[in-house]
Amino acid sequence: MSSTDIEFEDVSFSYGGVPVITGVNLAINEGDFVYVIGPNGSGKTTLLKLVVGLVRPQQGTVRVFGLPPEKARSRIGYVAQSSRHDAGIPMSVRDVVLMGRLSSNRVGRYEDEDLAATQRILERLQVADLADRPFSDLSGGQKQRVLIARALVSDPDLVLLDEPTANIDVEAREGILDLLEELRGEITIVMVSHDVGFVPHSVNKVVCVNRSVVMHPTGEITAESVDQVFGRQMRLVRHDRLYCEVPGHDV
Repeated sequence: MSSTDIEFEDVSFSYGGVPVITGVNLAINEGDFVYVIGPNGSGKTTLLKLVVGLVRPQQGTVRVFGLPPEKARSRIGYVAQSSRHDAGIPMSVRDVVLMGRLSSNRVGRYEDEDLAATQRILERLQVADLADRPFSDLSGGQKQRVLIARALVSDPDLVLLDEPTANIDVEAREGILDLLEELRGEITIVMVSHDVGFVPHSVNKVVCVNRSVVMHPTGEITAESVDQVFGRQMRLVRHDRLYCEVPGHDV
């Protein structure tokens, strides 16, 4: 029986008195691949920040591996939303990934094991040939692979990804989704996306967020349930590859 990696009990959070998520009860188990969807401003990013302990709930309890989130950080890899600031990081690809080996309880130079772990993850994510290139020179898809490598280099038990396929081309997006599918079963994955058209095959649960939170097994997700979350008619494509709820799209 799988253990519970993430647990929310009656969690509510507000920014400046404005409710963002309310009354959330949620359990994500070891080995789950969870896809988080919802309209802009619905609380998807806040949900991840609560898991990693960057913000704290005004009501309720969040537990990660049975601990307060800030005490579980060493077991979490986090890929935040890309921003314009990422483009100006004055580091090589290798140095960016090495940052993932830092922790609050260590100082000084990187050890040989840090360099070896970095080389392994660069090779696994197929960016080893970019190791000495400036991070700022990479394409959007390459940058995302490097940031995912940074999140994975510490061998986390849980990885949180906030829209890792946003603003990159289709080929790069498919490559990242393929990579995440490979990781399924090794670690627990929670991925936020605004794109309901690309649900990776290995996803086994979908979390619908719009202030409240509802979790469904993928088999229970329908076009109607997605409409309720977004408040308007949507089209849901499940890349199995492919299952599609768009009429006339037979595969």
